[in-house]
Amino acid sequence: MSSINNRNRKGLLASQRGIALITAIMACVILFALAVLIIYLSTGDLRVSSRTVGDKKAGSAAESGVHQLVRHFDPDHSTWDPDDADSIYGKKIQVDAENDSSSSFEIGPPARPTSGIYFRHIAGYDITGGKGWGMTNYESVVTGQNDHYSTETTITTGIGYGPVKTDTILE
Repeated sequence: MSSINNRNRKGLLASQRGIALITAIMACVILFALAVLIIYLSTGDLRVSSRTVGDKKAGSAAESGVHQLVRHFDPDHSTWDPDDADSIYGKKIQVDAENDSSSSFEIGPPARPTSGIYFRHIAGYDITGGKGWGMTNYESVVTGQNDHYSTETTITTGIGYGPVKTDTILE
């Protein structure tokens, strides 16, 4: 009887020899999957952070373009031609070439607003009476870009120019 028990025991041990190899492979697969998950999550955070930085740089570039537009705005339509060398419109302009050469802005030519009021009267500007004064309104689209992060921000801005006499406005 003991020889039958020994034979069964040896057969049982012989059939379980590969279980250690299978267990080791399963452990490696689980650890590999965990490592891939950790790498994916950490690079996802980097992608989100990178996109945020790029959006902020593009927004800052667009804001610089709005400041440039306000500073150099002239209601004379002849200055709005992008082909004119002195015009600031329709050209890609770098914000700060020395410190951040990848951030730039482009200012679209001003136009009358597509909705809203083109001319706004300024009440109480002239106390002599008989003269109507006001402000002409324009719209322009300023696009800020950052080439390093491939981001872009667009701002549609309104510009008021005045005071202008009412009788000089062409409706």
